[in-house]
Amino acid sequence: MAAIAAFVLFQLYNVLGKKVGRQPEDGVKKPPRIPGVPAAPEPEPRPDTPVDAATAAAAAGLKARDPSFDPTRFLDGARQAYETIVRAYASGDREALRPLLAPGVMASFESGIATREARGEQDSVEFVHPPRADLETATAEGDRALAKVLFLAELRSKATSGSGEETVDERRTAELWTFERSIGANDPNWVLSRVEAASA
Repeated sequence: MAAIAAFVLFQLYNVLGKKVGRQPEDGVKKPPRIPGVPAAPEPEPRPDTPVDAATAAAAAGLKARDPSFDPTRFLDGARQAYETIVRAYASGDREALRPLLAPGVMASFESGIATREARGEQDSVEFVHPPRADLETATAEGDRALAKVLFLAELRSKATSGSGEETVDERRTAELWTFERSIGANDPNWVLSRVEAASA
């Protein structure tokens, strides 16, 4: 029995003591160095929205005042806010809009929603492709940070009239949205303060 137990333990050690399958460090091992061939440069992590020269130049004005401003993170957040606001306005979701809009823009959007509701109309919208967001300018005026973003999008909207008739429309839009926030405030969130038509 002792001999059998020793044999079983030996076999377990042979299995458990070996690395089986893919290991966490397998993905980070460097390829072997070949004499006479220069080593390949280490790949740098690429953010979802690369900061190109144009974006960096557009952000320079605000970064001079607020060095913590990250244009990549800002554009990611602005794109999410854009999609949320467009969908919320189409569906008449005031609660979703209120924290994302400056008071003047909220009043304008709310008026449009009320007019549509009075007619008995209902809208919904979806994005055919993810919208494109380009930072046009990012500056500081007093204690306010202002950032203008050009959004290019292709939308498919479905409108239902008061009589129940449905129409589907696809269109491309180009709009310049201005976001603002207070520099140094405890609330780091941006709000939409202006919407302008733009050329693609």
